[in-house]
Amino acid sequence: MILKENMKSDFDEFLVDDGIYEDVNDIAIKRVIAYQLEQEMKAQNITKTKMAELMNTSRAVVNRLLNPDNSSLTLHTLESATQALGKRLNISIV
Repeated sequence: MILKENMKSDFDEFLVDDGIYEDVNDIAIKRVIAYQLEQEMKAQNITKTKMAELMNTSRAVVNRLLNPDNSSLTLHTLESATQALGKRLNISIV
């Protein structure tokens, strides 16, 4: 089986042609963020309740933050979460 060098580009084009590229991309980004936060919480043995306390927010906000299917989050929430974990938020435009 021969794979094209730029398979990603072909797949991106497929998603664009289907009109779903932005939605799929947003979901993928949110799932990565939720996964990274959850893994860091586990590594530091921080519960959702403790995370809410550290962020000065409710557990419901933490649940939304960690829900990979909920893409509605703010930069403020992300910054608060990363600071609570002793980390730094890094966002780049490429």
